[in-house]
Amino acid sequence: MFDKILIANRGEIAVRIIRACREMGIKTVAVYSEADRDSLHTMLADEAICIGPAASSQSYLNMERILTACVAIKADAIHPGFGFLSENARFAELCEKCKITFIGPSAQIIHRMGNKSEARKTMMEAGVPVVPGTKEPVYTAEEGLALAEDIGYPVMIKASSGGGGKGMRISRSREDFEENFKNAQLESMKGFSDDTMYIEKYIEKPKHIEFQIMADKFGNVVHLGERDCSIQRRHQKVLEESPCHQISEKLRREMGQVAVKAAKAVGYENAGTIEFLLDKDQKFYFMEMNTRIQVEHPVTEMVTGLDLIKEQIRVAAGEALSVEQEDIHIFGHAIECRINAENPAKNFMPCPGKITNIHLPGGNGVRVDTHIYSDHQIPPNYDSMLLKLIVHGKDRMEAIAKMRSALGELIIEGIDTNIDFQYDILNHPAFQKGETDTDLIPRYFPQYCR
Repeated sequence: MFDKILIANRGEIAVRIIRACREMGIKTVAVYSEADRDSLHTMLADEAICIGPAASSQSYLNMERILTACVAIKADAIHPGFGFLSENARFAELCEKCKITFIGPSAQIIHRMGNKSEARKTMMEAGVPVVPGTKEPVYTAEEGLALAEDIGYPVMIKASSGGGGKGMRISRSREDFEENFKNAQLESMKGFSDDTMYIEKYIEKPKHIEFQIMADKFGNVVHLGERDCSIQRRHQKVLEESPCHQISEKLRREMGQVAVKAAKAVGYENAGTIEFLLDKDQKFYFMEMNTRIQVEHPVTEMVTGLDLIKEQIRVAAGEALSVEQEDIHIFGHAIECRINAENPAKNFMPCPGKITNIHLPGGNGVRVDTHIYSDHQIPPNYDSMLLKLIVHGKDRMEAIAKMRSALGELIIEGIDTNIDFQYDILNHPAFQKGETDTDLIPRYFPQYCR
């Protein structure tokens, strides 16, 4: 087992990893930018190193500085969390060259599955159902237009290296295709330095269902059930739950088997997520694979009892999975709300600033993953997520009631947040009935979709 792990991340996920390491008796190293000097992860880690200015490009995305810190402080491994360098194949490759264990899949797998068009091609070859679309990458609007005509409108234009809703546009006719393609490609270049695009059929009002998988170095792969991530705004997840109460046990079993098949097809190792779109006819299609731990992993932990961060670390250290498929059972229902520093009434404008007062909810089945505290200064340089509020109940209705109670108890003063917006979603009859799809927010909350 590792003696010391460096966490190449910040915020709540850095705190989450530090806590798992503490329980395992592993020392931790926090890296931080100048803007995060007083962040909670720097205080909880055994050691902390400043790696540069506030700008991500000069700190959390600076591979050389992170690797230099890791070598200097003699850490055995790096946990990248999510975002930043977590799906960067070059960073994983550099870790390997420096004889540092990257807690995640190999550089080859990240490259193969992290590139969305390459992943589609791989899944097609493995016999996994994919959304109808292009098999090869697309580089120009003219080329894309001809392909879109063959696929049939509406189509989704996507960045091959995209993630988090960036580099994505819906085109509903040839008249708007060129503008949407160029805007998506420009966003991809700015966000990922990659102009490679692909096009797929846009499925109207789908459910976004993802399966958590874990795999070790011995070819063992298991899935840990599904998460329903259909509540989204501009392709960004807002609220997640597990399990999806609208799919049958038969469909759950079939989708889980396909997720395992997809992971085995590429020789996957460590934690990953196979994401599917589920249409109104209960047909599912592979969308993409995330080669990292997900923001929403706590809902899976709550319904399975398995600590995914610890499992990641064990697998990276060369141990076999601690569970087999028959050991995994889903208990009750879990919901996660992402609480952000933003103003929903002003087009979700980010709201950095000083937290003057905070009260976190508690009680049976209530979990809060966060890095904030009273008098903490939220910098304007990074993602606006403040915390993840997770609840677990014996069934979905109890989980909804528990989340409503927890949101009512949550107090964050000094900045604007989306707490009330989350409460509105939970209170909406369509959500309570489970009539959820990726268009729920624009359909029922158009005032927030300007």
